[in-house]
Amino acid sequence: MLYFLAELFEFEGLLNLVRYQTFRAGAAMMTALLIGLVIGPRFIAMLRVRQGKGQPIRADGPASHQSKVGTPTMGGLMILTSLVAAMFLWMDLGNPLVWACIAVCVGFGVIGFVDDLDKVTKSSHKGLSGKVRLLAEFIVAGIAAYLIVGEINTDLYVPFFSDRVVPLGPFYYLFAATVIVGFGNAVNLTDGLDGLATMPVVIAAGAFMIICYLVGRVDYSEYLGIPHVPYAGELALFCAAIMGAGLAFLWFNAPPAAVFMGDTGSLALGGALGAVAVASHHEIVLLIIGGLFVMETASVIIQVFWFKRTGRRVFRMAPIHHHFEQLGWKESTVVIRFWIIAIVLAVIGLATLKLR
Repeated sequence: MLYFLAELFEFEGLLNLVRYQTFRAGAAMMTALLIGLVIGPRFIAMLRVRQGKGQPIRADGPASHQSKVGTPTMGGLMILTSLVAAMFLWMDLGNPLVWACIAVCVGFGVIGFVDDLDKVTKSSHKGLSGKVRLLAEFIVAGIAAYLIVGEINTDLYVPFFSDRVVPLGPFYYLFAATVIVGFGNAVNLTDGLDGLATMPVVIAAGAFMIICYLVGRVDYSEYLGIPHVPYAGELALFCAAIMGAGLAFLWFNAPPAAVFMGDTGSLALGGALGAVAVASHHEIVLLIIGGLFVMETASVIIQVFWFKRTGRRVFRMAPIHHHFEQLGWKESTVVIRFWIIAIVLAVIGLATLKLR
């Protein structure tokens, strides 16, 4: 909105800063952070009153998690509120890529909210049917993929190689939707410990904030040999707002958590990162930067596959963060070490921009 006003009334002097993406990215981050911190206490109090027993805790989970009974969920509503408010204030309202990413974020948030509501209402950790949820996710992701592809090409760019592409043609729509849905559920699987998913999402969003800004600039993209995507620079604001909203939520989600983000937040944030990766043509790099989420998902797939084949388990418990808890690691130890892994992977992912 402010960018629209700056263009309309031709702001000058300090007000002219509103025209710059770098300034608006920083402003979006701080706006989302401040809104999240301000509304957080009242949001949590409201959720406690409305949910009563809070998020159901699995009886077959780690014994230490039983102390979390009564903690409210759906904290993702705080994240979405601060994120969307910051974006409407600072984004270029005419940017189609940002609208597509916001649509995924909100759409996945609604799906997650319905799932969380079902769990809380029925006092069960099962939630919606997996098939129903996946169908809804693919519908949202498919619409977003259609909107995004209207602004980009259907080539898959390979990192580490300059101008190396795989033309997917019409199959790119399915590929893009799969990336969005897959990453949404990957973050959802990772959200099992206080702060475990939140900080890696912030780290990944920070890495993609840099990528989107570079991809949106003709000069930088040509110098680095990465694809240039018009309008992608504005996605840096979206990533910055995710960082601000995520950090605000982490303030309340830090151990011991006062609130869980639930599927409302994890699906929304994961889907948003997947949409940003598609819109910036860095889908493969997402697998590197978000490698922690990939590892968590792979551990579940491996566990289920091997158990069905042999009747034995590869890990003591999946996702893999529970495996380390069963080995005797404290929850805070698992969380901080996984944060370190997320930082290292983000640095490696950013390094691919130059290694071409």
